Amino acid sequence: MIQFLLNQTLKIETALDPNTTVLNYLRRDLGRCGTKEGCASGDCGACTVVLAEPDGEKLRYRSVNACLTFVSALHGKQVITVEDLKQQGELHSVQQAMVDCHGSQCGFCTPGFVMSMFCLQKNSENYQSEQAQHALAGNLCRCTGYRPILAAAQQACNTRTPDSFDRDQLQTRQRLQAIRAATLVASAGKRCLLPQTLDELATLYQQHPQAKLLAGGTDLALEVTQRHQDLPLMIAIGQIDALKLVSWQGDRLIIGAGATLSDLSPLLASYHPAFGELLGRFASQQIRNQGTLGGNIANASPIGDGAPLLLALDAQLTLRCGSECRELPLKDFFLGYRQTALQPGEFIENIVLPARAPTDFRAWKVSKRLEDDISAVCGAFNLTIEQGVIRDARLAFGGMAATPKRALLSEQKLIGQPWQRATVEQAAKALAQDFTPLSDFRASSAYRLLVAQNLLRRYFIALTEPQMAIEVTAHES
Repeated sequence: MIQFLLNQTLKIETALDPNTTVLNYLRRDLGRCGTKEGCASGDCGACTVVLAEPDGEKLRYRSVNACLTFVSALHGKQVITVEDLKQQGELHSVQQAMVDCHGSQCGFCTPGFVMSMFCLQKNSENYQSEQAQHALAGNLCRCTGYRPILAAAQQACNTRTPDSFDRDQLQTRQRLQAIRAATLVASAGKRCLLPQTLDELATLYQQHPQAKLLAGGTDLALEVTQRHQDLPLMIAIGQIDALKLVSWQGDRLIIGAGATLSDLSPLLASYHPAFGELLGRFASQQIRNQGTLGGNIANASPIGDGAPLLLALDAQLTLRCGSECRELPLKDFFLGYRQTALQPGEFIENIVLPARAPTDFRAWKVSKRLEDDISAVCGAFNLTIEQGVIRDARLAFGGMAATPKRALLSEQKLIGQPWQRATVEQAAKALAQDFTPLSDFRASSAYRLLVAQNLLRRYFIALTEPQMAIEVTAHES
């Protein structure tokens, strides 16, 4: 059984198929068809809804892709759809801004834009262009009406007035806090278990090693929405607070595998600007609000954007099975395409980084679109240079092999050599022996190799001619 607020209406669902997405639940079960299905893969944003949950003395609002969110994620939250925005029969200020600024074209994508903008308004004190672009980057308008939509966002944020959600915030928070934890979502022989603690998770996963672990679900949901498969048993980890903790222990930064990317973004941006910049291009705000760093590693995608950075930083993983824990270097975790060193019943508990990021760490992502797109190549670079000599080197890439992978031969070409352009060119040539990338609809093999080599050259420029590197970055933006 799960309980949640649909705007201000308490919903109690005792028999829901856990494979049901929030999108299908809203449209088919509740008849709320304002939430649109455009892609069913989290790419277009037409299905965007907002989830609110208690955060201290207030509510925290998050935009999510309803097409990638299973109904189990609704428990204990308030669900807000475009139908809920009207204020005493009048348009919400966000909707009015879309009208005033002519932000609606054909209208299919408009509800998703409105909900992203509503979330932006709730989380902003005033309009900031960069923040607005990040908030709306996961919503695609096929009529190319972005300029008036951004103008609408500016109006909505700068002319914000209290609405019913503000007035009801205290009552809403109290009602959500009164909802007890859920343990199970089940129907028609399919189940989703909802453990509350790490010990419960460890026990359940040992008992059911065939179960699919459900964190944000932004990748797992594609099994249902794109491949039309059933997931008979899932174990959702979203209610386990211990998996969301971040702490410094001595010379190590410990990141819980269940921490969402949006929660980690300010922390990792302060850890190192390069990490923060790349996370800003990691999918969309809706995906970052759901997806977790641990899930991005565990799905072992060769184009996952988190792994190359973590490999270059020599990250370690804390893996748990039952009551037993072990540490494994991330470089030993990926065994093959979508294959990892996880044993049956074992899961990632923490990602461990050095407490301080190396000064000379850099990372870049190359994709067809600047935002909300999958990498053709993602490169991360971490060299230790002392008195003009390279003492250590870690170069890691995504999109270049069946797994995220370090360029070991290229690293050897660098270690012990003077830090100069000729050395970098030798290492760039060695990348052709480290990798034989494939060709697909994102990029050809030759293009990927050239991009990887040029990213290494860019790293050299970034460290030796920083002003030129800044100009390159500005040109890309």
